[in-house]
Amino acid sequence: MNAYHRLCGFLDRLYTAGGVLAALFLVAILVLIVIQMMARWTGQVFSGAPDYAGYCMAAASFLAFAHALNRGAHIRVSLLLNIAGRFRYALELWCFGIGAAAACYLAWYAVKATMWSHKFNDISQGQDASPLWIPQLGMSVGAVLLAICFVDNLVRLIVLKQHAIVSDVVANH
Repeated sequence: MNAYHRLCGFLDRLYTAGGVLAALFLVAILVLIVIQMMARWTGQVFSGAPDYAGYCMAAASFLAFAHALNRGAHIRVSLLLNIAGRFRYALELWCFGIGAAAACYLAWYAVKATMWSHKFNDISQGQDASPLWIPQLGMSVGAVLLAICFVDNLVRLIVLKQHAIVSDVVANH
């Protein structure tokens, strides 16, 4: 059981690292916007800046999903869980099972799309003309992290009888 707890600790740090990377991508969006504003003020053109900001937004969103899930920041309809009583455990198993299946499906196709974009040398249609697999990589990594997080919470619920979602905003009863 000690190795399992170390694995859980490693996974929690992995989700936090995804959250930190997401925050860095948000800072990158700020930097891109400021550079674009400065370029306009000086009469220069920073072509592709909106495209790069969009790529950063997609990466920030997907990389933050797993961290947000474990911090209780995702919208969870807990009304049924709160009134489920003795059926709460079974209902949580069902919810994490469906969530894990959906997240694994998303991760599979995100990685597959990234691999095909790399294989076919897809280029974005914007002014930046970047290889599409580069911005898709953030989405793929984030989707895989989310899938791991859902499966992790499902396994924790089965093994430890509790999931890892903690919420500072709403008290769990």
